[in-house]
Amino acid sequence: MDLNLAQPIEIMDKGLFDEFLKKYPPEISEMTFTNLFIWRDYYNYLYMEYNNHLLIFSKDYLKKHKESISKNPETLFFLYPVGPTPIQIIVDLFELLDNIEIHRVPESLINKLETRDDISTLNIKWKDDRDNWDYVYEKDKLISLSGRKLYQKRKWLKVFQENNDFEFYLCSNERLEDCKHLQIEWCDMNECKKNPDLEEEHKAINYARINYEQLKFKGGILYVKGKPIAYTMGENLNQDTAVIHIEKALAEYQGSYQAINNLFLKYCCEAVKFVNREQDLGDAGLRQAKSSYNPHHMVKKSIIYREA
Repeated sequence: MDLNLAQPIEIMDKGLFDEFLKKYPPEISEMTFTNLFIWRDYYNYLYMEYNNHLLIFSKDYLKKHKESISKNPETLFFLYPVGPTPIQIIVDLFELLDNIEIHRVPESLINKLETRDDISTLNIKWKDDRDNWDYVYEKDKLISLSGRKLYQKRKWLKVFQENNDFEFYLCSNERLEDCKHLQIEWCDMNECKKNPDLEEEHKAINYARINYEQLKFKGGILYVKGKPIAYTMGENLNQDTAVIHIEKALAEYQGSYQAINNLFLKYCCEAVKFVNREQDLGDAGLRQAKSSYNPHHMVKKSIIYREA
């Protein structure tokens, strides 16, 4: 395996990625071309085809942003292989390469890996990556916010609806300019320049907006008296599930987050049963907020590594 054959992810690679992901639908929020493309600079992703599988990896993500389990800064960061026999390819990777970790591995693949007889020979281990588990909700319940547990969310949505003269639109070229100005305003209010993570997110959002037509995902924007106050962007993850990549609202408009979520799911996600709202990244506030919406289930992910 010659990793030097790998290439950076570019917008013209969308067809190849979509072909693999349509044939082998993902469970995890990271595994869409949109997500991989807009975060490609942060991860410094490379990709290549190997034995009918798509391999996506980074040579320096663990050196720049996160310590590897082995604490070796040269450890390669892989996502799980996309293709017909990903478990075999995972075993191949550990046989052929030193100092690798495979991240964001869904529970379904871990269950299959457990049945292999050769994992102990290779000292292959895995550990939960709780900070990156995805929160998945029933779409209809997110729209209705019914039930005692969601009373406060329902109340905020009602407050917004009763106190604002609002309009909702699907994103188009002219609406994307409003998304741009709203994102800048949101960043100013939340001091993105003082927060490296928000700065990286801002860069990823700009890539999403600039390449909106080519990426072919969906967006919605909410106005109050003609002023853009919230927007969101998402797409289908698989046949049953949509994934929300971006959601921003001006907090001064009470209930704006509940409103943009409600309207987008009503008018842009009709065909799915579930909504994946991605992970909490270990942030306590974000974990509390995502948990408060009463998820239907979590998409558990693990890190596969070689024990020394």
